[in-house]
Amino acid sequence: MLTQTVLRSRCAKWLFATGLLLLLSGCVDKPSTLERVKEDGVLRVITRNSPATYFQDRNGETGFEYELVKRFADDLGVELKIETADNLDDIFAGLSQPKGPVLAAAGLVTSEVREKQARFSHPYLEVTPQVIYRNGQNRPTDAAELVGKKIMVLKGSSHAEQLAKLKLQYPAIEYEESDAVEVVDLLRMVDEGQIDLTLVDSNEVAMNQVYFPNVRVAFDLGDGRDQRWAVAAGEDNSLLDEVNGFIDKVKANGTLQRLKDRYYGHVDVLGYVGAYTFAQHLQQRLPKFEKTFQASAKQEKVDWRLLAAIGYQESMWQASVTSKTGVRGLMMLTQNTAQAMGVSNRLDPKQSINGGAKYFAYVKDQLDASIEEPDRTWFALAAYNVGSGHLDDARKLAENEGLNPNKWLDVKKMLPRLAQKKWYSKTRYGYARGGEPVHFVANIRRYYDILTWVTQPQLEGSQVADGNLHVPGVDQSKPTQQTPPL
Repeated sequence: MLTQTVLRSRCAKWLFATGLLLLLSGCVDKPSTLERVKEDGVLRVITRNSPATYFQDRNGETGFEYELVKRFADDLGVELKIETADNLDDIFAGLSQPKGPVLAAAGLVTSEVREKQARFSHPYLEVTPQVIYRNGQNRPTDAAELVGKKIMVLKGSSHAEQLAKLKLQYPAIEYEESDAVEVVDLLRMVDEGQIDLTLVDSNEVAMNQVYFPNVRVAFDLGDGRDQRWAVAAGEDNSLLDEVNGFIDKVKANGTLQRLKDRYYGHVDVLGYVGAYTFAQHLQQRLPKFEKTFQASAKQEKVDWRLLAAIGYQESMWQASVTSKTGVRGLMMLTQNTAQAMGVSNRLDPKQSINGGAKYFAYVKDQLDASIEEPDRTWFALAAYNVGSGHLDDARKLAENEGLNPNKWLDVKKMLPRLAQKKWYSKTRYGYARGGEPVHFVANIRRYYDILTWVTQPQLEGSQVADGNLHVPGVDQSKPTQQTPPL
C-alpha cells in the first residue's frame, strides 16, 4: 500500500510533468506573425489615404505604397486588406493592437520616437524634407527664418519632430500640428495663403506641385531620409524578415525601380511655368475639343485623356498650327500619316483628332505581342513619335546590354544612343533624335496624370475641381475605356 508521502511525491511529479507539457504545448502552438498571416490568408496593412500612398479612383485601389504592398501580399499568396488611419499616431497605435494590422506601409521614416513604437524594414525610397512657401512671399533660406511664420504640419509626423528639435535652438519658432489634414491640404493652404509654410517630403511635393501653381520649395531641411515599412515592436521577427527579403528582391529584379518610375519618374517635367500654363489651357482650350477626344477614343478603344495628352504635347490644343517640318494640325500629323488615316484636312480639329487616334491605335497594335501593359502604352507613344523602326533598334540595344527589351524603363535608357554614331552605326535604321521620344513620353504621362486626376468623379466640388483647372464639357461620371494606371 502506497504511503501518503509516496502519493504526494507521485502527484507532484505528475502535476509538474502535466504543467510542463501544457507550457511546451502552448509554446509550440502559438504561431508567429507570419504563420498567422498565412493561416488566415490575409495580410492586414495600415496606411494613409493620400496620392503618394493609397487612394481609390475609377480604376479601383492605387498608389505607390498600395502597389508595392500588393505585390508583397501576392508573394505571400494571401489577400491584401487595407486599413486607412486618420493620422500618423493612429498608424503606430494600430500596429500595437493584438488583432490589428500587422504591417504599416505609409511613407514612414524612422526617428528616435518611432523606433520605440515599432520596428522598421529595409529602405525602399529616399526622400528629402522640404520647407514649402508661397510664390510672391519672401523666401526663407534657413531654419532661423522660420521664426514669425505661420507653420502647419501633420500631427505625429517626422516633420513635427524636426520642428520640435529646431524649437530648442530657436525658441521663437511656432507651429501647429493637425490631424485634420493630409499633405495635399497643407500644399493647398500654402497655395491659398492660409498658412505661410509647411514641411513636406520631396516625393509628395513633386507629385502635387502641378495642382498648386503658387507652391514653391524654399530649401531642404536636412539630408535625405529613407522611407520604410513598419511592424509591431517585440521579438517576433518572422514578418519583418519576410518583408526585408521581399524589398531586397524587388530592388534586385527592377520591380521597385519600375514602380518609382511610374509614380515619380516623370513628375517634374512641367516645372512651375508649365504647370500654370497647362492649368490655363485646361480651362480655356480643352472644352472645345473634349467631346471629339472622347468620341475618337471610344471608337479606337483608347482612354480619351491619353489621347488629349498626346494632343497637348503636339500642339497645346491648337487646331491651326504648322511646324517648320510640315506637320500640321492639333495632332500634328505628317502628310503621309494623314493620308493613310483618311484625313483630308489636317487643320480640321475633328479630322486631326480622329486621325491621331487611329494612328496611335495602329502603332500600338503593331508592337511585338511580348510587350505587356503598362509598358505597351509607353512603347506605343515612343513609336508614335520616333517610328517603330527606331524603337526596335533601341530594344535591340537594350537586349545587347542585358536589359529587358520589353520594359520602358530599360529601353528609354537606350533611345538617346540613337543620336550617337558609335551606337546608331550598329543599328538597322540608323540615326534618330533618340532623346525626343523619351521626353515625349514623359510629358504625355504627366499630362495624362493631371487629366486623370481632375476628371475623377470624386473630385467634383473639391479644391482641384474648383481651382479653375478644368471646366467639364460632359458628364465625367460615365465610365471610359482605360489604359492601365500609371
